[in-house]
Amino acid sequence: MDRPAQEVHETTTRMGNTTQTTQEVFEPQRTRSKGQIIAARIVWYLAGILLALLAIRFVLALLGANPANSFANFIYNVTSPFVRPFVTLFGYSIRYGVARVEPFTLIAMIIYFLVALGIAKLITITRD
Repeated sequence: MDRPAQEVHETTTRMGNTTQTTQEVFEPQRTRSKGQIIAARIVWYLAGILLALLAIRFVLALLGANPANSFANFIYNVTSPFVRPFVTLFGYSIRYGVARVEPFTLIAMIIYFLVALGIAKLITITRD
């Protein structure tokens, strides 16, 4: 594997009769293509939208939002496919009146964040 050569910059400073020479070694940086950066940003943008919708779902359920309300219904319907794999993960649901805690939504948020992180890192990985 070819590694780019290090760059050495030499600086000479003169003060009166004294001369001081310093050397700085610069390691070449890994470069990422513009396409890699854009793709990673798209992944994070989509993940951000999904995580925001899941967070809204969690807060609506926590506050006991009426599922017949059009906004709450929209959020529940849009996020339903993303939380469905995690619904049966726990055999319980914490309820207090109409409010409920959805631990499966929190787990879904963590899993989708980690998936987005992995995909973004995979896209921007570079070879030395």
